[in-house]
Amino acid sequence: MLLAIDTSTAQVGLALYDGTQVIGEMTWTTRQHHTTELAPALSGLLKRSGVSMDMVSALGVAIGPGSFTSLRVGLSLIKGIALARRLPVIGIKTLDVIAAAQPVGKYPLVTAVRAGRARVALGWYQNLKNEWQSQGEIRGATVDELSDEIESPTYVAGEFTSEERGRLARKRVNVLLASPVRCVRRPSILAELAWARWQDNQVDDAALLAPIYLHVAGTPIS
Repeated sequence: MLLAIDTSTAQVGLALYDGTQVIGEMTWTTRQHHTTELAPALSGLLKRSGVSMDMVSALGVAIGPGSFTSLRVGLSLIKGIALARRLPVIGIKTLDVIAAAQPVGKYPLVTAVRAGRARVALGWYQNLKNEWQSQGEIRGATVDELSDEIESPTYVAGEFTSEERGRLARKRVNVLLASPVRCVRRPSILAELAWARWQDNQVDDAALLAPIYLHVAGTPIS
């Protein structure tokens, strides 16, 4: 069984996955209480799912981009478990989790997560061999900058406020905005991505695994 944890932003998620079914899953929005909420939430999920940590054989974790502080919380917990129990760890880019939830279509896709300071982190994807594959580097922008940049039909999915969704929707000819449900990062999708890599023996060194941060003027976004 694989345990997946995502603390990239205020949207937090946990999932237990065994390759054939989602054993347990939970998501919630925290108000900067990642440190105090994560461990009790994990304990509760294990108990409700009838699972013990002895049944967990691998770990998946979202590695960003996202909030500097919140990413450290999830990675610290995963690394602690991995080193204590000698479990393999698989790091998955946070934007890939959003992309994997979107139906594959003929237009390009851009995904977004909150990056602080009224900015979002953006990742661009193309449909290659009937799956979304990342194109280019992750970068930061405001929602207005993203809207101005889109000049042809493009799928857009990610963490946006209701006001930001309204601004993006004004370009409805070119901005094909995913529903709010498809914009929530499902930890079970993170788990499935991590599981596939684990089965291919594509694991990461827990001691060296580091989060992906965006930087502004040389300072990580918190």
